[in-house]
Amino acid sequence: MSLLKANPTSSYILSGGSMMYIDAVCNGIDDIPTIDNEVRQTLMQRLETEGLEKLCELLKELDPVHWEFVDKKNPRRVLHALEVCIQTGRTYTSYRTNRKQERPFNIIKIGLNRPREELYERINARTEDMIASGMIDEALRIYDNRNLNALNTVGYKELFEYLDGLTTLDEAVFKIQSNTRKYARKQLTWFKRDKNIRWFHPNETKEILKHIDSFLF
Repeated sequence: MSLLKANPTSSYILSGGSMMYIDAVCNGIDDIPTIDNEVRQTLMQRLETEGLEKLCELLKELDPVHWEFVDKKNPRRVLHALEVCIQTGRTYTSYRTNRKQERPFNIIKIGLNRPREELYERINARTEDMIASGMIDEALRIYDNRNLNALNTVGYKELFEYLDGLTTLDEAVFKIQSNTRKYARKQLTWFKRDKNIRWFHPNETKEILKHIDSFLF
């Protein structure tokens, strides 16, 4: 995903970024309070000792509206909502206005996509290249921190299972490829909802530049 931010005097290109990050840049974000580390650590400990189901029950008490639609199998989302409720004494829902904010710039959105078979072949090859380029050594260097949420990502989590002796290396590579393909499909589904994105094959350089020029000149 690429987008070009432009005003009458200058232009900037923002390339890549997560789905939520791009949405925040284009539409703004809700003013969610920063959470104290003590509150966060307390809830993390409760997650370990009481389990996710108990914390979901607590969220139902503190914010029944958000409880209705939150992903109850996703501890990060449940914990974040609870952090806000406990720290502020207000419901997480009360902060979620989802109001689109005025942006001080114009936006041109460009999406890059390939035919599905071509995309999957490149994902599979890229995974093999990462393994050959030392990704296992990289996973070993951060292995002691494997329980951090930031490392619960495609690539690392499968290699951690391999390093724990739970799978073979071939199985880990296959899982990385499979999970990356699933994430790619998820990204495309998300972005296809945005009718302002103009889609191109990455090799369509001339067409992309012509499309940008039509907005700038």
